[in-house]
Amino acid sequence: MGFKCGIVGLPNVGKSTLFNALTQTAAAQAANYPFCTIEPNIGNVAVPDPRLQTIAKIGQSAKIIETQLAFVDIAGLVRGASKGEGLGNQFLANIRECDAIVHVLRCFEDDDITHVEGRIDPIADAETVETELMLADLESLEKRVPALAKKAQAGDKDAKSAAAVLGAALALLRDGRPARLTEPKDEDEARHLKQAQLLTSKPILYICNVEEASAASGNAQSARVAARAKAEGAVSVVVSAAIEAEIAQMDEADRADFLAELGLHETGLARIIRAGYDLLHLLTFFTVGPKEARAWTITKGATAPNAAGVIHSDFEKGFIRAETIAYDDFVTLGGEAAAREKGKLRAEGKTYIVQDGDVMHFLHSA
Repeated sequence: MGFKCGIVGLPNVGKSTLFNALTQTAAAQAANYPFCTIEPNIGNVAVPDPRLQTIAKIGQSAKIIETQLAFVDIAGLVRGASKGEGLGNQFLANIRECDAIVHVLRCFEDDDITHVEGRIDPIADAETVETELMLADLESLEKRVPALAKKAQAGDKDAKSAAAVLGAALALLRDGRPARLTEPKDEDEARHLKQAQLLTSKPILYICNVEEASAASGNAQSARVAARAKAEGAVSVVVSAAIEAEIAQMDEADRADFLAELGLHETGLARIIRAGYDLLHLLTFFTVGPKEARAWTITKGATAPNAAGVIHSDFEKGFIRAETIAYDDFVTLGGEAAAREKGKLRAEGKTYIVQDGDVMHFLHSA
């Protein structure tokens, strides 16, 4: 079950530097000129979760497999991208395939790194990118909504639902507001809105790329972004891409001391990954045994059969029950055997809603 976060922003804001550090690779070429990233680079990154280590130790597992998120480094957008300026259309299509948008904003001064619009203003940068995404959505819906309305008038119930919710999104866009503010009236409308893959309907995580001295507490520019994010119901994280690039090259043993010297408790990348996980409303359940302890990703509200299906589609089809232990019970009692003995292992059926941290074993028919 893959989840993709698309990293977007204007050229030269530190996107590719951040991506390289995030994935601890040099897959994306970082250079001081626009469009150095021509094809989207995809990196899978582990979601930090100390609970997995604890479970593996109790289960005496030979191997640990973390759950992951995919980050897609998408080339810098410029003003006019929705009309094909720069390499805009290609990259807008790449964004459309992502589940969430990670918007990198330049919140640092550096005369050696040019800004595509000649000034440092992260709020203006955010508005430039958001405007291009809205214009692309507007163009898309102005073609689709009239066709859906005709089908709805002819008695097509599905088209009626789609026309209603996409028409509401179109009205917002015409008013200069993003499609994510659309409020579907029922599950059908929510499904149509999701299937439309509108760029501005995706949740946003703002990354404030600051200079090294501001990595711990941010600066005046990142404070402005935080205020914007709060007003939008979005999230912002302060990171120094330059520092993260240094950390990515260090041995694990040296990282803690380096972070402590900078007044940081953890890497900015760990915060980004966790924020992206929360942004997509995901949770983690675990499986554990002698061979491996593994974390799995599902959306909040998923049922036990849905969780089984993440492991293998046949598990969902032939689902019988899920033997489930809450994480705290598993740890406190010291594993499955004691949890079973103390009555803390539960047999959950098809309607059970999986909880974050559940340790699960699925029984299914062949």
